[in-house]
Amino acid sequence: MFKVHPVDPKRMPALLRAMPKAELHMHIEGSLEPELMFAMAKRNGVTLPYASVQDLRNAYVFDNLQSFLDIYHAGTLVLKTEEDFYDLACAYLARAQADNVVHAELFFDTQTHTDHGLSSATVINGLHRACVDAPQKFGMTASLILCFLRHLSEEDAFECLEDILPLREKIVGIGLASSELGHPPEKFAKVFAKARQLGFRLVAHAGEEGPPAYIWSALDILKVERIDHGVQATRDTALMQRLAQDKISLTVCPFSNVKLRVFNTLADHTLGQMMDAGLCVTINSDDPAYFGGYVGDNYVQTAQALRLTTQQAYTLAHNSLHAAFVSDATKQQWTHQLKACFESFVEHDY
Repeated sequence: MFKVHPVDPKRMPALLRAMPKAELHMHIEGSLEPELMFAMAKRNGVTLPYASVQDLRNAYVFDNLQSFLDIYHAGTLVLKTEEDFYDLACAYLARAQADNVVHAELFFDTQTHTDHGLSSATVINGLHRACVDAPQKFGMTASLILCFLRHLSEEDAFECLEDILPLREKIVGIGLASSELGHPPEKFAKVFAKARQLGFRLVAHAGEEGPPAYIWSALDILKVERIDHGVQATRDTALMQRLAQDKISLTVCPFSNVKLRVFNTLADHTLGQMMDAGLCVTINSDDPAYFGGYVGDNYVQTAQALRLTTQQAYTLAHNSLHAAFVSDATKQQWTHQLKACFESFVEHDY
């Protein structure tokens, strides 16, 4: 690992925002800011159960994952057209660009939207067009990961997979999201085996509210390459050793974990403990419109709360670039940019 010199603590926030990074765990529907939600509601003739943007923001108080999902799914009702999904993705990508995200992998689902009467093509084509435009419009790359909703059946997931196959070249990976407790990864063993056979990259939410056993199942039964969240791994010493030994990337979302009461405060978060154990941890925003900040805010406030070092900051960014579903040549290019960024800050301080 590239060794970096410490920078002035006062300059750490600027370094954290400036360093090139990938965001690998964010749900595009979860970036629907209240202002855009109201604008789309007006555009599409949808009546929202809130009198104003502020009333909607005031509703963003959650006791757990399910209480968040209830309001999250209600917000998706304003998304009606391909242009809506394009505009939604572009709004997120503009914010990601401001945080010097060089690559984003956008989680989305079609099951929510097809249940509202939309076609999968409406969703996928709108999002994919934004990904295609991202290099020119935002100076970054982006790709799509389709998530099955785990509170639905595996049969539903198979139908979803079959439905999107005509557009499979627009999707890089398959994931598993939504209510975790009571829906273990093995519930989707057959559909993930099919997705793997079709050549999709595989990820899954595991170990956010669910137990360490869900992480084991995601690795051994679903055979995923990355674990989304994974913070409950610290409760299982053997699992921690496995994750470190196999260099399994974890897409951790600090603001989300606090907002959904997994941890009381950022200072209680186990991200530092996971890094000390040699785990390949990354920082991400999950559902930034609902959880109070985009990826740059997650880096800055988490680093301050946990007193992360400059070396740990470099490791987090490097981990994110290394874990992205892109070519090795692209990863090497990003790594050179990352080293140059850190060297420029060190030169400024010495």
